Amino acid sequence: MESQLSQLSQSALIEFGPAPLTIKQVNAIAAGARVSLSDCPEVRQRLQRSADLLDTLLQQDGEIYGVTTGYGDSCTVTIPDELVQELPLHLTRFHGCGMGRHFDETQGRAILAARLASLCIGRSGVSIALLERMVEMLNHGVIPRIPEEGSVGASGDLTPLSYIAAALVGEREVYYQGQIRETQDVYAELGWQPLVLRPKEGLALMNGTAVMTAVACEAYSRADYLARLCARLTALCSLALKGNPYHFDPVLFEAKPHPGQAQIADWIYQDLGGNDGNPNPPRLQDRYSLRCAPHVIGVLADALPFLRQTIETELNSANDNPIIDGDAGRILHGGHFYGGHIAFAMDSLKNAVANLADLMDRQLAHLVDTKFNNGLPRNLSASTGERAPINHGFKAVQIGASAWTAEALKQTMPASVFSRSTECHNQDKVSMGTISARDALRVLTLTEQVASALLLASYQALTLRQRQEGGLALTAGIAGLTDQVASEFDLVIEDRPLEQSLRHTLMGIQQGRWEVPQWQ
Repeated sequence: MESQLSQLSQSALIEFGPAPLTIKQVNAIAAGARVSLSDCPEVRQRLQRSADLLDTLLQQDGEIYGVTTGYGDSCTVTIPDELVQELPLHLTRFHGCGMGRHFDETQGRAILAARLASLCIGRSGVSIALLERMVEMLNHGVIPRIPEEGSVGASGDLTPLSYIAAALVGEREVYYQGQIRETQDVYAELGWQPLVLRPKEGLALMNGTAVMTAVACEAYSRADYLARLCARLTALCSLALKGNPYHFDPVLFEAKPHPGQAQIADWIYQDLGGNDGNPNPPRLQDRYSLRCAPHVIGVLADALPFLRQTIETELNSANDNPIIDGDAGRILHGGHFYGGHIAFAMDSLKNAVANLADLMDRQLAHLVDTKFNNGLPRNLSASTGERAPINHGFKAVQIGASAWTAEALKQTMPASVFSRSTECHNQDKVSMGTISARDALRVLTLTEQVASALLLASYQALTLRQRQEGGLALTAGIAGLTDQVASEFDLVIEDRPLEQSLRHTLMGIQQGRWEVPQWQ
């Protein structure tokens, strides 16, 4: 995954305007890809018509929410003509109250890209100059430093997105050249002038779903990789436990033809060498964590196409308010800032991913337990002879994996059901989409930690099994993965702290570095 993103980030510019943006492109921009605003006359004219309509209505004393009125419940407050130009700046400033940890630089790049994609639809009334500055920020690595907490997901990600607006006017902090800097100082070095936001531009920047959508793009790609890794780790565990390959026979999955589930089963089946993998398994039916693995992983695999469609539709939508229809000459007041689709997608994704943690935790528990591991050493210790009694192998790693799994499962409560009434009961039904997306990242990290433990433990288990059996014929997929692990991890013979090995393995998972099957 990382190599693919790296290649994409080094390829041609990713262009905003003429075509929908994809999850892969957002993640490539997060990884450093350069971008451009389309020079296509049709795109430029569409953007200009939207901005021109706003100017025309202002000249005609038209009433426009957030332009000639206050915000939210204050929409009944008329803004005097002489203060209209100052209103956007005030919006950016009073929302500067984010808390908690900050999104990192790559996430900040993704958020900036997601907001740019929405504004380039041409229904937000912003100037081309503003869009070009956002492009410059991405290409020069001037990335707003955005706190994670403070959004209820409607009216969009107001508070976190205010940090993009603030950076555009030269305020607050940015990431730049590996440092956290005052925006005004970076602008001075680059010779940039802070923008003066036009009417509606503060609202257009902030009143949308870019934060939750950018986070969802990251979550989707990590979940996609985890599904494939989990399939391969299941095959590794089945080999180590002398499991029954017949559980994954393609004919069996023709009887229950969920396509993602069938693909997961086929990957496991092929990694096991088909029915030649273990023609005489010790058990007619393996325990559920092996036998039902395609059914568990398959839920996520079958959800991925829907999740991708939902995220990319949101990514390529005009999701602020009001909508400025320059073609029809209309201002339409609505609720496109509501993040319900992303909230549902992320609540669903974190549920499916946490089930992978639970599955892998059970597989690991079987590997270390002599009651279930078909003759492997206790706790997978490779120590023998007189020193065997004092060595405990993966005992503590299994405890840790259980803790990470429990925390992942605890996080699966849907955030979207915790709507709160805010802002004088104007925002009285909100999506909580950003909280859901952040939850999804936490569940992914915990599940990736479980996967890192299982990867090392199943490698150790298979190595010990090969010693018992005098060597096993491994398929290309399994051999490729185990060779990778062997080049970076020494068998645990004498007890040693495994934290750094686990962290290194986890980093490989998050970078998509370990060999996994590819979607067909």
